[in-house]
Amino acid sequence: MTRIGIILGSTRPNRNSESVGRWVLEHTAGHDASFEIIDLREHALPFFDEPLPPMAGQYQNPHTRAWAELISSFDGFVVVTPEYNHAPSAVLKNALDYLYAEWNNKAVGFVSYGMLGGVRATEQLRLVAGELQMADVRAQVALSMVSDFENFSEFRPAARHEGDLQALLGQVVSWSRALAPLRQAGPVAATV
Repeated sequence: MTRIGIILGSTRPNRNSESVGRWVLEHTAGHDASFEIIDLREHALPFFDEPLPPMAGQYQNPHTRAWAELISSFDGFVVVTPEYNHAPSAVLKNALDYLYAEWNNKAVGFVSYGMLGGVRATEQLRLVAGELQMADVRAQVALSMVSDFENFSEFRPAARHEGDLQALLGQVVSWSRALAPLRQAGPVAATV
């Protein structure tokens, strides 16, 4: 069965990504795939500390090897990202930067939140996904801190977001399946 990881892109106290991630998970019924939350709080990844670039695939640290094993087990991802200063969080970017081949030929969709829906964070993550040879799907969910959160903290999404989320989930599952032959063929060589 196709496995999709829902990555929570914030580790700060009082974060909103946990409630948004649970909302995503609650709406996965009907999609022929298994979904699992990947909470970056549970993965102690210091700022990138490998001696070789991730493209080399020669991970030295136990935390990197554990992260690589986990990410390898998924076929695609939904990334729940906050927008901090017009960008994704540093902890999310760091988690992506740790690996290379483990991300290749996998689909990714974005559920973002921020004052303007987190769309600027998503745009930057689409560039990162391209470099990691991931297929980012067109559908996205952009949640406003003003209208989708009460007091900027209690998540109350507008009903209209459910249709966007269903489109995103459908695209991530479909693209993850379509990319399976490329994943089975192995990583594509990249130049450093």
